[in-house]
Amino acid sequence: MTTRRTLLGAAAAAPTLFAIGTGNQAHAQKAQDTLRIVLRDAVTNIDPYFNQLRTGLVIAHQAWDNLVYRDPDTFEAKPLLATAWRQVDDTTLEFDLRRGVKFHNGDDFTAEDVVYTLSTVAADDSRVSVPSNYNWIARVEKIDDFKVRVIAKKPTPPALEFLTLVTPIWPAAYRKRVGAEQYAKEPVGCGPYRITRVDAGRVDFERFDGYYADSLKGRPAIGKLAMRFVPDAATEMTELLAGRADFIWNFNADQFDQVGRMPMLQALRQESMRVGFMQLDAAGRSGAGNPLTNLKVRQAIWHAIDREQIARQLVQGGSRVPAAPCYPSQFGCDAEAAVLYDYNPAKAKALMAEAGFANGFETELATYVLPSYGAAVQNYLGAIGIRAKISQLQVQALIQRSQRGELPMQMGSWGSYSVNDVHMIFPVYFGGGADDYTRDPDLIKLVQEGGTTLDQDVRKRAYRQVIKIATERAQTQTLS
Repeated sequence: MTTRRTLLGAAAAAPTLFAIGTGNQAHAQKAQDTLRIVLRDAVTNIDPYFNQLRTGLVIAHQAWDNLVYRDPDTFEAKPLLATAWRQVDDTTLEFDLRRGVKFHNGDDFTAEDVVYTLSTVAADDSRVSVPSNYNWIARVEKIDDFKVRVIAKKPTPPALEFLTLVTPIWPAAYRKRVGAEQYAKEPVGCGPYRITRVDAGRVDFERFDGYYADSLKGRPAIGKLAMRFVPDAATEMTELLAGRADFIWNFNADQFDQVGRMPMLQALRQESMRVGFMQLDAAGRSGAGNPLTNLKVRQAIWHAIDREQIARQLVQGGSRVPAAPCYPSQFGCDAEAAVLYDYNPAKAKALMAEAGFANGFETELATYVLPSYGAAVQNYLGAIGIRAKISQLQVQALIQRSQRGELPMQMGSWGSYSVNDVHMIFPVYFGGGADDYTRDPDLIKLVQEGGTTLDQDVRKRAYRQVIKIATERAQTQTLS
């Protein structure tokens, strides 16, 4: 395989737990040259443009390449499918493309593939999972067979990062011939692994021997990857302990020591650029009588939850609670702008009474994170009279319900595709799109202001206001 960080898609900050088989069970697979991976987030569409799951990102990094590579240790942009690039003006990036690259089906990589891919996903009717990743592109121009220009609609500060992390290149001729639906069943990329099987419960990979030798990803050391999907964390762990899996991730932190003591297993903590968050339906999308439209109710909720305790007891491993709704290293993530809510159940109860809900209310709390997180939040809310019924969902199911505006309260996580700029998170959750539960016109305006200029001072001011308003109005909050 490529490096561990490449397998995971990125690197940077809230601890994620991994268990890797190292004893007889794992060694038994060496003869088959296969790494058996078991995950619980099943991908409904393997095409990376049409899912927004971590699992999808993992798959994308194995089977597809982007124009640019991001060093996981230094965050430095380095050549991949593009050998060089230059900022021509405020809206134009020009790329020199690598020669001699082959797709998994034998097709040659050229400028046509870049133009087709980026033009297709940037179109208004593309139906990609995260439009803000691509709707900044105005057009893509072929200069010659190995040179292209990407022109933005407006100055887009993280344009190069988008082209580094979330724009895998399709083989134009093949995808045009088979169509989008068939392409998702029989995908072809030019990454270090080719996909040999796709079905509802499994994805198989095989080392691509035609992968170009000077790729910074490196050529895979493991011949095959067998990825299976299971319904929950308990099944993941069962599969590992039974010797039917070599690798799982994101299991309960309180199992870490136990797993690490087993001779055939190695438990690891690895940081990732991911924040856990809870969204409240401040905009009233889930119903006009939703108590969460009341500012004091939302403030009560944040005072009711001991976020430090959640990080310490459930996440563990040096995790921390970000003050702002973004990852601390991201450009524009100014923690000092955030309005803080200390753990204060008495104050929370008083705010509930002031809001007219002294006896609390019933609501739904939807989540796809580990059940222990939902149970902890449920208990904290119960202490102030909010009777939250937990809906434990698969990631895609929650996203679909959320985008339809059906959920009064939801818990999830966001890794920003490891783009080290709040432009990767603020437009998603405060930009007025399907994932925005605030629908706050002030936030929408500020997000647009910060995302359409290269002036860093202007951007910092706009994003500082986003953080201040979003936390002041208690519209969303990070949990870990």
